[in-house]
Amino acid sequence: MDMQLSFVFYSTVFGVNSAFVSFHHWSFNLAFCILRIAKSISLCGSGGSFHSTKKKKKKWRKTNEELGDVTTKLKYFANNEQTSDFILMMQKPLELNPKKWLAMWEKKKENDERHMQKFLPERHEILGPDLATAHFILHRGGLVKFVNAQSWTKADEDKNFKLPNKYDPTFKLEGIRCDNMRLYYEGLENIRWLQHLKFASFHNVLSFDDWCLDRVSGSQCHNLEVLDISGTQCTSRGLSCLYRLHNLKLLIVNDPKESLEYELTCSMLEETLPKLKIVNAASVHNLQ
Repeated sequence: MDMQLSFVFYSTVFGVNSAFVSFHHWSFNLAFCILRIAKSISLCGSGGSFHSTKKKKKKWRKTNEELGDVTTKLKYFANNEQTSDFILMMQKPLELNPKKWLAMWEKKKENDERHMQKFLPERHEILGPDLATAHFILHRGGLVKFVNAQSWTKADEDKNFKLPNKYDPTFKLEGIRCDNMRLYYEGLENIRWLQHLKFASFHNVLSFDDWCLDRVSGSQCHNLEVLDISGTQCTSRGLSCLYRLHNLKLLIVNDPKESLEYELTCSMLEETLPKLKIVNAASVHNLQ
């Protein structure tokens, strides 16, 4: 009734053709009747309330993330292991410089290597901490020395070496040499719980920094006596964490007097650890 009055009003005020108004009035009435019939059918089919059906649908509705699927066609370009680096790369314009592409490729290789060096609890459960660390270092070109062994153990050109594939209590690591290795912070978690370790060298490990040194000093290697961090990125800030190694006797650095701050830190560390002596790398590696 209200709809009919409104049409009459518009036809009187604006002079709309009466035939045109009556035609549209009939169309709106037909559409309104169809909506009423559709609503009645939906209520009868649900056997009760229309609102209860709507609530039920909301209750069972899940997002694409909850369903584990992305309905958009762009899902084929999705990366399940997206990192901040990936997101930043997607936000930048396309680089056509070959040097930029080479840097991106090197960064990808580094991320892959970091992932491969992550700590594997299963390996340590099967081999024990000493053999697990030996397998980890030998596979990446390092050297290890076991207690009572006459020489250092090294892998051949094909990265093959002869070590037990299960726990053997007779194999106790006494020394590790990670010189010139691509060793990252994630990989240092594998060098842990080495109760018999006395010698550790990270000479010329370019990725070895203060954070890595902190991880080594807190890895329960309490019997460590010789530590070589020459050729690394360790600064005077990183040296302060070595107070945990109470049995440390020899620390090899690039130059104990490279700066006033570095020299002061070395003096304070030697005062904290009376057995410790800090020497220049040139006086050690030139003799080899």
